[in-house]
Amino acid sequence: MSDTNNQKEPKGLSKALKMFYGVGDCGFTLMTNVESYYFSFFLTNLAQFGLGTVSFITTLASAIDACLSWMYGAVLNSIKPKKWGRYRSWLILLPWLVPFLFAFQFLKIGDGPLSIAIIIFAAVVSHVVWNFPYVANVSMIAVAGKTPDDRAQLASTRAAWANLSKVIFSYVGPPLAALFAGIIGEKSQYGATAFVLGCVMAVLYFAHFKMFDGYEEVETVSSSVKKDTTKTSGGDLVKSLLQNPPLMTLMLADLAKWMFNFVCSGVAIYYFTYVAQNEKLLATYILISNILCVAGSYLAKNMAKKLSTRTTTIFTFFAMAIVLIVGNFTYSNVTLVIVLMSVAQFGYGIAYACTPALYADTIIYSEWKTGKNATGWISGLQNVPLKVGVMTRGIIISACLAMAAFDPSIDPAMATEGLKKGICMAFMIIPALALIIAAVLLLLGFRITKDKVEQYQAEISQRAQNG
Repeated sequence: MSDTNNQKEPKGLSKALKMFYGVGDCGFTLMTNVESYYFSFFLTNLAQFGLGTVSFITTLASAIDACLSWMYGAVLNSIKPKKWGRYRSWLILLPWLVPFLFAFQFLKIGDGPLSIAIIIFAAVVSHVVWNFPYVANVSMIAVAGKTPDDRAQLASTRAAWANLSKVIFSYVGPPLAALFAGIIGEKSQYGATAFVLGCVMAVLYFAHFKMFDGYEEVETVSSSVKKDTTKTSGGDLVKSLLQNPPLMTLMLADLAKWMFNFVCSGVAIYYFTYVAQNEKLLATYILISNILCVAGSYLAKNMAKKLSTRTTTIFTFFAMAIVLIVGNFTYSNVTLVIVLMSVAQFGYGIAYACTPALYADTIIYSEWKTGKNATGWISGLQNVPLKVGVMTRGIIISACLAMAAFDPSIDPAMATEGLKKGICMAFMIIPALALIIAAVLLLLGFRITKDKVEQYQAEISQRAQNG
């Protein structure tokens, strides 16, 4: 179907979307896993910055990223649509720039302030560039999915592909980094890996661009004179947030999910290097844990049908916290830790698949409350806890390593118990506490039930019929 026919929206999802929507997220997660697993290690062990400098780099870059995270959905909802639609256009406009920018985040060029400035600049700009297509991609679920079943199908397929990427990364990431280490040297291995996987992301986002051909109305001369119902004012955006307590509660609780993901991923290499004292086990851990993560994503839909999405998420957060605490008490038993942390990743897969549905409930609540459809804006707000989660990764890992007197020159075989416990504090205890807080927040502050959502939808439909 050509772009000239984009005004005619298909009534159902294509087979390609049903099966392959999410391959772009697979590529995106493959790329960002380089940052999740290796950025802190690159800064401490390869670039050999002091912990204070590492904390400054990671905190400043992630703080800027977090401060900007609210704007992407607002911008996409407020500006004039581009050639291929308000959201779909961004799947092709920017992704190809990302590999070039992202690679410099893992390169130490020169010494002193210049090298630090380059890394921070690359981290901030690469994230800004990739966040527009990321938010546009998520927003296309509401654009292409015309029924609840369609939206559930797209969200579920996306979650499965995104988490499958972590399994793929266990085979691709470490070997690719090792390959580049042998070709261009250890200090540049992660920069090259980031570039290659960034290219993969751009190609797979282009696949999404093609899949969504015909699903979004493109502005023409005749349509441009009509009122754009997808466009929202600043006042509409503010109301949809401030008059939506469940959304604010959900965003706070969702932070724990991302904190678990980013902190555990970033500190895993320290655990296997200094606690397990077998760095090669990292690849095994990534493989096993992420197979279970995919399984959790796949089973989440069935669990949510039986328990409700809200109940499933609350139960999962509590269960993950218990497993992490048990893991901390048995940290010297490496095999058991791999099993327990993998079970926790199974829970993460469930939460990853469920939370977009909770955000969808807040979208319906917002329209019922304010009379305005703020789908793109609220979809974009999912980016805020994600970015704050990235920021907590640098702060928590650096703080725990500092308290444990970490020094990259330490022989792993000579690691003290204090160092091991400090690493496990970041790996298990802090994420567990965050998950407990999140579960309590959802239990007390997110009162949107399935019955209430159906009531809100019925009232919204009635308003539409009444004009």
